[in-house]
Amino acid sequence: MATPLRPPRGMLTVDEILADLGGPSGPLPRRTWQEWRTKGTAPRCIKLPNGELRIRIAEYERWLSEREAA
Repeated sequence: MATPLRPPRGMLTVDEILADLGGPSGPLPRRTWQEWRTKGTAPRCIKLPNGELRIRIAEYERWLSEREAA
């Protein structure tokens, strides 16, 4: 049985981001994430050779801090 790959240290998967942004009812819908990516408002992502996306933790934190209400 193959060992599942883990994201590189210092990076998050899209599923981890969706879970973090979600609330008591569950993770943020993937469709919302895709809309943000299309509009260019999602955090910057790294596309791996296998097509999966990763987001640096520092980039995610920067993106969140830009959205804090005054």
